[in-house]
Amino acid sequence: MIKLAASFDAQLSTLAPFFIYVVIGTIVFIETGVLFGFFLPGDSILFSAGLVAASNNSVNIVVLVTVVFISAFFGDQIGFVLGRLVGRPYLERHNSPRMQSMIARSERFYAHTGWWAVVAARFFPWIRTFVPPIAGASKMNYYKFLTANALGALLWGVGLTLAGFYAASVPWVKTWSYAIAAFFICASLVSALVNYLRHRQSRPHKS
Repeated sequence: MIKLAASFDAQLSTLAPFFIYVVIGTIVFIETGVLFGFFLPGDSILFSAGLVAASNNSVNIVVLVTVVFISAFFGDQIGFVLGRLVGRPYLERHNSPRMQSMIARSERFYAHTGWWAVVAARFFPWIRTFVPPIAGASKMNYYKFLTANALGALLWGVGLTLAGFYAASVPWVKTWSYAIAAFFICASLVSALVNYLRHRQSRPHKS
Protein backbone atom coordinates (compact mmCIF):
# COMPACT_ATOMS: atom_id res chain seq x y z
CA MET A 1 0.00 0.00 0.00
CA ILE A 2 2.80 2.42 0.88
CA LYS A 3 4.41 2.17 -2.57
CA LEU A 4 1.09 2.82 -4.27
CA ALA A 5 0.24 5.62 -1.90
CA ALA A 6 3.61 7.28 -2.40
CA SER A 7 2.72 8.43 -5.90
CA PHE A 8 -0.45 10.15 -4.63
CA ASP A 9 1.54 11.51 -1.71
CA ALA A 10 3.86 13.32 -4.13
CA GLN A 11 0.94 14.74 -6.10
CA LEU A 12 -1.09 15.84 -3.09
CA SER A 13 1.85 17.50 -1.38
CA THR A 14 2.01 20.12 -4.15
CA LEU A 15 -1.52 21.35 -3.36
CA ALA A 16 -2.55 24.00 -0.86
CA PRO A 17 -4.26 22.55 2.26
CA PHE A 18 -7.71 23.81 1.21
CA PHE A 19 -7.46 22.04 -2.13
CA ILE A 20 -6.22 18.87 -0.45
CA TYR A 21 -9.41 18.81 1.64
CA VAL A 22 -11.53 19.47 -1.46
CA VAL A 23 -9.79 16.86 -3.63
CA ILE A 24 -9.87 14.14 -0.97
CA GLY A 25 -13.47 14.85 -0.02
CA THR A 26 -14.61 14.89 -3.64
CA ILE A 27 -12.86 11.62 -4.53
CA VAL A 28 -14.20 9.82 -1.47
CA PHE A 29 -17.72 11.13 -2.07
CA ILE A 30 -17.76 10.18 -5.76
CA GLU A 31 -16.32 6.73 -5.14
CA THR A 32 -18.89 5.91 -2.48
CA GLY A 33 -21.91 7.82 -3.77
CA VAL A 34 -21.81 7.67 -7.57
CA LEU A 35 -21.76 4.36 -9.44
CA PHE A 36 -19.30 5.49 -12.11
CA GLY A 37 -16.80 6.33 -9.36
CA PHE A 38 -16.06 2.66 -8.62
CA PHE A 39 -12.66 2.86 -10.34
CA LEU A 40 -11.27 5.57 -8.04
CA PRO A 41 -8.40 4.43 -5.73
CA GLY A 42 -10.00 5.40 -2.43
CA ASP A 43 -7.75 3.32 -0.16
CA SER A 44 -4.53 4.74 -1.56
CA ILE A 45 -5.88 8.28 -1.64
CA LEU A 46 -6.81 8.12 2.05
CA PHE A 47 -3.46 6.68 3.07
CA SER A 48 -1.68 9.28 0.94
CA ALA A 49 -3.66 12.08 2.56
CA GLY A 50 -2.53 10.86 5.97
CA LEU A 51 1.09 10.81 4.85
CA VAL A 52 0.80 14.37 3.54
CA ALA A 53 -0.80 15.58 6.79
CA ALA A 54 2.06 14.01 8.75
CA SER A 55 4.72 15.78 6.70
CA ASN A 56 2.93 19.11 6.20
CA ASN A 57 2.02 21.10 9.30
CA SER A 58 -0.36 23.25 7.23
CA VAL A 59 -2.67 20.26 6.72
CA ASN A 60 -4.80 19.82 9.85
CA ILE A 61 -5.38 16.12 10.49
CA VAL A 62 -8.58 16.81 12.45
CA VAL A 63 -10.06 18.79 9.56
CA LEU A 64 -8.88 16.15 7.11
CA VAL A 65 -10.47 13.17 8.88
CA THR A 66 -13.66 15.19 9.42
CA VAL A 67 -13.88 15.89 5.69
CA VAL A 68 -13.18 12.22 4.94
CA PHE A 69 -15.84 10.98 7.37
CA ILE A 70 -18.52 13.37 6.11
CA SER A 71 -17.75 12.58 2.46
CA ALA A 72 -17.74 8.81 3.02
CA PHE A 73 -20.90 8.91 5.13
CA PHE A 74 -23.00 11.07 2.82
CA GLY A 75 -21.68 9.27 -0.25
CA ASP A 76 -23.11 5.98 0.99
CA GLN A 77 -26.32 7.65 2.15
CA ILE A 78 -26.93 9.08 -1.30
CA GLY A 79 -26.18 5.71 -2.88
CA PHE A 80 -28.72 4.10 -0.55
CA VAL A 81 -31.42 6.68 -1.30
CA LEU A 82 -30.85 6.39 -5.06
CA GLY A 83 -31.19 2.63 -4.79
CA ARG A 84 -34.44 2.99 -2.87
CA LEU A 85 -35.99 5.71 -5.08
CA VAL A 86 -34.66 4.69 -8.50
CA GLY A 87 -33.33 1.15 -8.31
CA ARG A 88 -36.32 -0.42 -6.58
CA PRO A 89 -38.98 0.91 -9.01
CA TYR A 90 -36.80 -0.24 -11.90
CA LEU A 91 -36.59 -3.77 -10.50
CA GLU A 92 -40.31 -3.91 -9.75
CA ARG A 93 -41.14 -3.09 -13.37
CA HIS A 94 -39.61 -6.45 -14.29
CA ASN A 95 -42.22 -8.93 -13.11
CA SER A 96 -40.48 -12.10 -14.28
CA PRO A 97 -40.37 -14.91 -11.71
CA ARG A 98 -36.59 -14.92 -11.86
CA MET A 99 -36.39 -11.21 -11.03
CA GLN A 100 -38.90 -11.53 -8.20
CA SER A 101 -36.95 -14.45 -6.76
CA MET A 102 -33.74 -12.42 -6.92
CA ILE A 103 -35.40 -9.49 -5.15
CA ALA A 104 -36.73 -11.78 -2.43
CA ARG A 105 -33.30 -13.33 -1.83
CA SER A 106 -31.69 -9.90 -1.73
CA GLU A 107 -34.25 -8.64 0.78
CA ARG A 108 -33.65 -11.63 3.05
CA PHE A 109 -29.91 -11.13 2.86
CA TYR A 110 -30.00 -7.44 3.76
CA ALA A 111 -32.61 -8.02 6.46
CA HIS A 112 -30.42 -10.52 8.30
CA THR A 113 -26.84 -9.89 7.16
CA GLY A 114 -26.91 -6.43 5.65
CA TRP A 115 -25.45 -4.59 8.64
CA TRP A 116 -22.23 -6.57 8.56
CA ALA A 117 -22.11 -6.49 4.77
CA VAL A 118 -22.34 -2.69 4.62
CA VAL A 119 -19.46 -2.28 7.08
CA ALA A 120 -17.28 -4.97 5.48
CA ALA A 121 -17.89 -3.66 1.94
CA ARG A 122 -15.99 -0.47 2.80
CA PHE A 123 -12.75 -2.43 2.64
CA PHE A 124 -13.37 -3.86 -0.83
CA PRO A 125 -12.58 -1.64 -3.84
CA TRP A 126 -15.46 -1.54 -6.33
CA ILE A 127 -17.82 -3.44 -4.01
CA ARG A 128 -18.14 -0.49 -1.62
CA THR A 129 -19.56 1.57 -4.48
CA PHE A 130 -22.35 -0.87 -5.32
CA VAL A 131 -23.45 -2.14 -1.90
CA PRO A 132 -25.34 1.04 -0.78
CA PRO A 133 -27.64 1.27 -3.84
CA ILE A 134 -28.27 -2.48 -3.71
CA ALA A 135 -29.11 -2.17 0.01
CA GLY A 136 -31.52 0.65 -0.83
CA ALA A 137 -33.15 -1.29 -3.65
CA SER A 138 -33.47 -4.28 -1.31
CA LYS A 139 -35.33 -2.12 1.24
CA MET A 140 -32.80 -2.65 4.00
CA ASN A 141 -33.93 -1.01 7.22
CA TYR A 142 -32.87 2.63 7.02
CA TYR A 143 -31.62 2.91 10.59
CA LYS A 144 -29.61 -0.31 10.36
CA PHE A 145 -27.98 1.04 7.22
CA LEU A 146 -27.40 4.40 8.90
CA THR A 147 -25.45 2.90 11.81
CA ALA A 148 -23.49 0.52 9.57
CA ASN A 149 -22.66 3.38 7.22
CA ALA A 150 -21.42 5.58 10.06
CA LEU A 151 -19.24 2.83 11.51
CA GLY A 152 -17.88 1.91 8.09
CA ALA A 153 -17.03 5.54 7.30
CA LEU A 154 -15.22 5.78 10.64
CA LEU A 155 -13.25 2.55 10.38
CA TRP A 156 -12.39 2.80 6.69
CA GLY A 157 -12.23 6.52 5.98
CA VAL A 158 -10.87 7.87 9.23
CA GLY A 159 -8.96 4.67 10.01
CA LEU A 160 -6.95 4.56 6.78
CA THR A 161 -6.24 8.29 6.92
CA LEU A 162 -4.91 8.00 10.46
CA ALA A 163 -2.95 4.89 9.47
CA GLY A 164 -1.15 7.00 6.88
CA PHE A 165 -0.67 9.83 9.35
CA TYR A 166 0.96 7.63 12.00
CA ALA A 167 2.69 5.15 9.67
CA ALA A 168 6.09 6.85 9.84
CA SER A 169 6.26 7.12 13.63
CA VAL A 170 4.23 4.07 14.72
CA PRO A 171 4.89 1.21 12.26
CA TRP A 172 2.28 -1.21 13.62
CA VAL A 173 -0.65 1.04 12.70
CA LYS A 174 -0.15 0.02 9.08
CA THR A 175 -1.65 -3.38 9.87
CA TRP A 176 -4.44 -2.58 12.34
CA SER A 177 -6.82 -1.42 9.62
CA TYR A 178 -6.42 -4.78 7.90
CA ALA A 179 -7.18 -6.57 11.15
CA ILE A 180 -10.39 -4.56 11.54
CA ALA A 181 -11.30 -5.26 7.91
CA ALA A 182 -10.66 -8.99 8.39
CA PHE A 183 -12.91 -9.05 11.47
CA PHE A 184 -15.91 -7.46 9.73
CA ILE A 185 -15.40 -9.48 6.55
CA CYS A 186 -15.31 -12.74 8.53
CA ALA A 187 -18.28 -11.64 10.62
CA SER A 188 -20.33 -10.85 7.51
CA LEU A 189 -19.49 -14.25 5.99
CA VAL A 190 -20.36 -16.12 9.19
CA SER A 191 -23.60 -14.17 9.54
CA ALA A 192 -24.54 -14.95 5.93
CA LEU A 193 -23.78 -18.64 6.42
CA VAL A 194 -25.77 -18.88 9.66
CA ASN A 195 -28.80 -17.17 8.10
CA TYR A 196 -28.56 -19.35 5.00
CA LEU A 197 -28.56 -22.52 7.10
CA ARG A 198 -31.40 -21.20 9.25
CA HIS A 199 -33.46 -20.35 6.16
CA ARG A 200 -32.73 -23.75 4.63
CA GLN A 201 -33.85 -25.56 7.78
CA SER A 202 -37.04 -23.52 7.98
CA ARG A 203 -38.13 -24.45 4.45
CA PRO A 204 -40.73 -27.25 4.30
CA HIS A 205 -39.22 -30.55 3.20
CA LYS A 206 -40.64 -32.10 0.07
CA SER A 207 -41.97 -35.58 0.59
